[in-house]
Amino acid sequence: MRLDKFLSEQTGLTRSQASKALKQSAVQINGEIEKSGARKVSSQDEILFEGERLEWLEGNQYFMLHKPQGVVCSNDDGDYPTIYQFFDYPLAGKLHSAGRLDVDTTGLVLLTDDGQWSHRITSPKHHCEKTYLVTLADPVEANYQQACEQGILLRGEKEPTKPAKLEILDDYNVNLTISEGRYHQVKRMFAALGNKVVGLHRWRVGDVILDESLDEGEYRALTAEEISGVINE
Repeated sequence: MRLDKFLSEQTGLTRSQASKALKQSAVQINGEIEKSGARKVSSQDEILFEGERLEWLEGNQYFMLHKPQGVVCSNDDGDYPTIYQFFDYPLAGKLHSAGRLDVDTTGLVLLTDDGQWSHRITSPKHHCEKTYLVTLADPVEANYQQACEQGILLRGEKEPTKPAKLEILDDYNVNLTISEGRYHQVKRMFAALGNKVVGLHRWRVGDVILDESLDEGEYRALTAEEISGVINE
């Protein structure tokens, strides 16, 4: 790999900024200053940027993040900070979210640099289940469970939702498990039932359950079992 490309991926610098840093003698390779961005480097080289060693990331990366409110899952948003603020480079520049949560929804977000793995989660044909803790403005009605199981026709759509599982926790809280990802689906389902979602927290995707030890804004790497649990779900 070219040195300027490696620096860009590892530090978040643009190619031009990386070239400028090289000219300013900010980079050392194996103990010697290097100023050429065209220099070929590999994982066998010790590369220092401004005195700090840059580590090679080998293989695919998989993480779970406890998303807080007020943060979006896109790479760039003019109104809200993004989930990528929680990751340092080079991870921040490599990862994408495998499915998104609305800005006011909290909970489990999976991130990876493995496109095939994330497609397994987001593709409608795979029916990957997601479970949400839903808090409602008005009490749960007796017909909600059956309505979710039969499918609910959302406003502006021609086909009802796929069968969903509803677990009633108390008068105002339910666990809802869906296997598709329509726009604002959970909120629209309860709006169609005459209620309003006032709190939404996703705690499961496939076989991956949000780690209770993670505070909002914290993340950890997925275990091998969790990674395969999504694929085999």
